[in-house]
Amino acid sequence: MKTPYLKAFIGISAFLLLVCMADPAAAQGRRRSRVRVVTKAEVDRVIKRVETQLDRFVGEYDRSLDRSRLDGTDREDWLNKRARDLESATDELRREFDRRDSWGENRAEVRRCLNIATDINKNVRSLRLGPVTEGNWARLRAEFNSLAAVYGLPAIGSERYK
Repeated sequence: MKTPYLKAFIGISAFLLLVCMADPAAAQGRRRSRVRVVTKAEVDRVIKRVETQLDRFVGEYDRSLDRSRLDGTDREDWLNKRARDLESATDELRREFDRRDSWGENRAEVRRCLNIATDINKNVRSLRLGPVTEGNWARLRAEFNSLAAVYGLPAIGSERYK
């Protein structure tokens, strides 16, 4: 008597399993067929967010380093220089982005920014600079990673950078 119920249960379970496995495969096929085109205006908004977050980060980063054990050392000077290098690279990205017709032509400038940001990321992660600076860095890093995704580049911290 248990055998017919067991066979029915196994049959229904197999059917449900098949349906569940087929649906994600179909959804993946639909996702792959949709290619999202990114406009220059959308990339411009991402760059503006990077610039805004970078301004917040650099000031707080400098203050945090002044309050750290690194205050007055050559390493503090070097870390502040890297933050200024990132500002300069971002300014260069902005100039070249505004100058060119196609946003895709700025890949080299974005890569340079990500390279410097990866260097800063290593230092922010190893130093205890406080929640405000670390929060500002996390937001800035997220914006840079959005920019990296747009340009098809690896995220900050990837082994492909220095």
